[in-house]
Amino acid sequence: MHELAITQSMLDLVLEEAKKVGAERVGKVNLVIGEMSGIVDECVEFYFEFLSQDTIARGASLSFKKTPTQARCRRCGELFTPKEFDWSCPNCRDSQVEIVAGNELYVESIEVE
Repeated sequence: MHELAITQSMLDLVLEEAKKVGAERVGKVNLVIGEMSGIVDECVEFYFEFLSQDTIARGASLSFKKTPTQARCRRCGELFTPKEFDWSCPNCRDSQVEIVAGNELYVESIEVE
């Protein structure tokens, strides 16, 4: 259900930016979503279609660019992609890691007419 609020905020941002450039129509919204963000693409699409009905973004397509999870070992600095149940560093086996990618959620760009 949190996709509703996120989609509303995203639509508000898109409409604000489109207005700044005097756009008559939004054709496409390009989103970046990290695999750990918990966002379900289909839910965002559903809510976007509903929320944008009476706006210049009506009928705009959504493009989703997924970013994989990346972690960095705090001990040795190794950058790696964690495995499903193994988040320890593949280099030194330490478990003190910091997530550096995979939580992203932002509008990368919009295409307007």
